[in-house]
Amino acid sequence: MTSKATVDTSETLFTVLSAANACGYDQELSASNPLRSKIRQEVAAASQSSDDAINATSALCHFYRDHQQQDPARDLAQYVSLALNLGPPPTFTPSLKEADFPPDATYVLGILPLLPAFYKSTRLHDVWERHNADYEALIERYHQPLSKTLLDTDLYLRMPFSGYMGRKFSILLEPLAAPGQANARNYAVDYYIVVSPAGDSLKLDQIRHTYLHYVLDPLAMNRATSMKRLAPLLAEVRLAPMDDSFKSDISLLVTESLIQAIEARLRGGPQAPDSVRIEAVDSAMQQGFILTRYFYDALLKFEKGPTGLKDAYPDWLYYINLGQEKKRVQNIEFATRAAPDVVQASNSHAEQILDRAEKQLNAGDLASAQQLAKQALNDPREDSGRAFFILAKTASLSKDMAGARNYFERTLEVSHEPRLLAWSHIYLGRIFDLQANREAAVQHYRAALQAGDPAPEAKAAAQRGMERPYAPPESHPQ
Repeated sequence: MTSKATVDTSETLFTVLSAANACGYDQELSASNPLRSKIRQEVAAASQSSDDAINATSALCHFYRDHQQQDPARDLAQYVSLALNLGPPPTFTPSLKEADFPPDATYVLGILPLLPAFYKSTRLHDVWERHNADYEALIERYHQPLSKTLLDTDLYLRMPFSGYMGRKFSILLEPLAAPGQANARNYAVDYYIVVSPAGDSLKLDQIRHTYLHYVLDPLAMNRATSMKRLAPLLAEVRLAPMDDSFKSDISLLVTESLIQAIEARLRGGPQAPDSVRIEAVDSAMQQGFILTRYFYDALLKFEKGPTGLKDAYPDWLYYINLGQEKKRVQNIEFATRAAPDVVQASNSHAEQILDRAEKQLNAGDLASAQQLAKQALNDPREDSGRAFFILAKTASLSKDMAGARNYFERTLEVSHEPRLLAWSHIYLGRIFDLQANREAAVQHYRAALQAGDPAPEAKAAAQRGMERPYAPPESHPQ
């Protein structure tokens, strides 16, 4: 498309989603592009073509079922996050250290040892090669509307090309995904959105929404002082139905409010009545994006002048009157539910409760980490195993050995994540070593080696525990 935006495909993503489809992922199958059903049939036949293929598929599907989410959208999201951080087949080498993987991808990292065998035994590369022309045809079909969407957005914002240097925006077409769901991610300065055709069309509004994040996120990041001044507005949205990340990070709230305002101005094209646009603004405000009306009014003036968004943006932030905006909020009746943000699974825009808990833990704020982890236990969207593990770590750092032991044992009861299982066994082994119960300690170190965590750090720690009793540093007896 352009040097800053591309439309492409990925054999790695194709492989991961082929595996998911082969193991029961069928969200919106009837509404999908016919290519999805055709590939599913070919992969299903290939998975039964030999003993190796049968065994590889069985092992992979066993893992898939053990890690399946109740919400199909979250089920897909975790595998998209994983695929975007893997290298090409046949090895699928991770491009990040395990600790740097997005949280949802970390949950399914255990599939990595199974993917190469599935890919090889089913001759999945042959399936990919057979449908290369089909994928290229999709790119050709949607190239023009995608280019127009991004170009129209650039023209509206009057953003100079230099504002995108060193960054990229990638649109990945993958018909094996549900057509009603767009999965957007941002990793450092690069943005990705995975989309699937629905009939003869793409959800261009979701692509534009992600593109607006790509354009606007850096502007907010470079205005720390202005964002600090606006932070008191967070208190006004504590009862709003939007995701908690917007309630704890003023830059996210500001950016999403501006995006909602821009989308309202562009809604329906130039001929759309003002009532349609104002309705969109009111809806955004009721979800908690309380600066949408302010930015909407600012855009009315912006459209009539020559200034580009990059130059106008600092003034928009400067002239926000906290008193007026707080008074405006008093007249808002928040909705009971909010529409999910398109970039809900990206590292910076969908920070879940446990993500914040881990940040507080790493920062040494044990009380906040503990409070957030306990809150996550009451949220069905969160990973209870990870919550128990964080509670165990806070107890350990607080020198509460009994509490740490209890929470590590609870982690073992509910978690399927190899990393959490391995380290829970390692920490329990150390606790038993400190209690002079060497036999129990060795059993836990041995279990850690068998937990399936591929990380060398876990294996080394467990092996050390097998060789000699744990002796903590004097500065930190636990």
